[in-house]
Amino acid sequence: MTRIITINREFGSGGRELGKRLADALGIPCYDHEIIEMIAKENGFDERYVANMSEKSIEAAYPLTIGHRFAMPPMPVIEQPIRVAVAQREILEKIAKKGDCVIVGRCADVILKDYHPLDIFVYADLDSKVARCQSRAPEGENLTRKELERRIHQVERNRRQFREMYSETKWGEKEAYDLCINTSGREIKTLVPALVEFVNCWFREN
Repeated sequence: MTRIITINREFGSGGRELGKRLADALGIPCYDHEIIEMIAKENGFDERYVANMSEKSIEAAYPLTIGHRFAMPPMPVIEQPIRVAVAQREILEKIAKKGDCVIVGRCADVILKDYHPLDIFVYADLDSKVARCQSRAPEGENLTRKELERRIHQVERNRRQFREMYSETKWGEKEAYDLCINTSGREIKTLVPALVEFVNCWFREN
């Protein structure tokens, strides 16, 4: 059975690191930013634009136009985020058909549901998320705690809206996932051995 593992995560929870470490431990590829690169390359988009669009709903991309008091933007403008969404689905399906893999984000758990992935959600308390963001901030970026909290809430709101484009299940609700992992106060690398055992057991039983 093909082992496809999807990682959804709260911002600052360490889900991206967990996905990469898990893939390394299992000896399978991990797809994260690589998906953005593929979408941009195959469709002639700027990578920054794709990264900005790939975790927002189409409506969220135009909060002051669609469904509000202003007129709809021109169709070519509307078509671009739709093209990103379609390209993302196609690329995720190509990746799934290649074989075992870990996919971080991109609503892969919903898009690839027919491939029966193991869907993992990674979360943490706010203090742990802020601390992790502070420890991994780019050089020269010195955001206050309030600014970091605002960023965390904004990113998570975008991810929640993005999921609503694809599924009626709610982002972050335990019923939508096969396994939820709390990383509060934990080093990500210490969680990987037990997770490898879980993954092997999951796919063996299925």
